[in-house]
Amino acid sequence: MCPLPLAAATVAAPRALLRLLNRGLAAAMSTAGPLKSVDYEVFGRVQGVCFRMYTEDEARKIGVVGWVKNTSKGTVTGQVQGPEDKVNSMKSWLSKIGSPSSRIDRTNFSNEKTISKLEYSNFSIRY
Repeated sequence: MCPLPLAAATVAAPRALLRLLNRGLAAAMSTAGPLKSVDYEVFGRVQGVCFRMYTEDEARKIGVVGWVKNTSKGTVTGQVQGPEDKVNSMKSWLSKIGSPSSRIDRTNFSNEKTISKLEYSNFSIRY
């Protein structure tokens, strides 16, 4: 194999690292049991209390992907995907903990299903 010129190597290295990281994430997800996907809606005082920011942070800590957003009716909705045990941890957090200033009255989960691959590469806040 021919060595890459320095400029090409500096561009190729980050791409190769990203490919390895993505493979590692996929491998870690696949060895952790079946992948699950679930939609959620959180009711209570969940807007204006940094709920989305804390949800994004918790999802990244737990290691799930998906999204979260405010609704026009004052709730927070979204989707979580990942290994079943990690999705269950996130479901518990969405039901019982939330952001420090929030008050969770109830959380509805729907469309829970087993999936063959993740539909998202990270967890994000939607607007």
